[in-house]
Amino acid sequence: MTEGAPGRSAERAPRRRRNGREGPITAAEVREIARYRLIESRLTPNAISLTGFVLNLVAAGLVLADYLFLGGVAFIVGSLMDMLDGRYSRMSGKGTQFGAFLDSTLDRIEEGVVLAAVATYFAKSGDEVAVGAVVLTVVGSYMVSYTRARAEALGVECKVGIASRAVRVVILSAGLVFAKGAGLGDFQLLEAAIYAMAALTIFTTFQRVFHVRRELARVAGTV
Repeated sequence: MTEGAPGRSAERAPRRRRNGREGPITAAEVREIARYRLIESRLTPNAISLTGFVLNLVAAGLVLADYLFLGGVAFIVGSLMDMLDGRYSRMSGKGTQFGAFLDSTLDRIEEGVVLAAVATYFAKSGDEVAVGAVVLTVVGSYMVSYTRARAEALGVECKVGIASRAVRVVILSAGLVFAKGAGLGDFQLLEAAIYAMAALTIFTTFQRVFHVRRELARVAGTV
């Protein structure tokens, strides 16, 4: 054996045999291994949904305590968990009908709880107009979800409209982390965010109503 042999052996050490060939492990293979390990773990979509739910409750508590920036951070992380559970459910094959029902139910509770905390924040400062806007936002948000659910029960796909849940999360997150006294610059966006959400959710509700009417009429052959 030559002096260079050990060096060549060491050079080949990090290489692995895959599908009958040798070569370094690629980034795609690392992601596939991580995906496999995640799927084989005990993590379930319901656990992700419940974690997001707890984080949103924490966010509401922080808003009630006037820690708006921290509440915004908790709300962002909790909302990301809510958005990931559906994707993980499809990717892992661990999803169930009850899991989908639980996810949708918790989403509505989370949004309502955080908005209720925001309404309380405005009420403490005597801003009755902003409180009314929060109430209108809650009604509008629920109607956006309800119109989609009712449309799909009628066999009509209904994802149209501006104020999807993702958009509402972005607007409210920006409002919380850039709220008055939040400690992130001199921005005061929470009240503006609530007014925007109120207007957009009501507008989206009408968008979906007219969309469903048009689709049902088209199916019936009346247009």
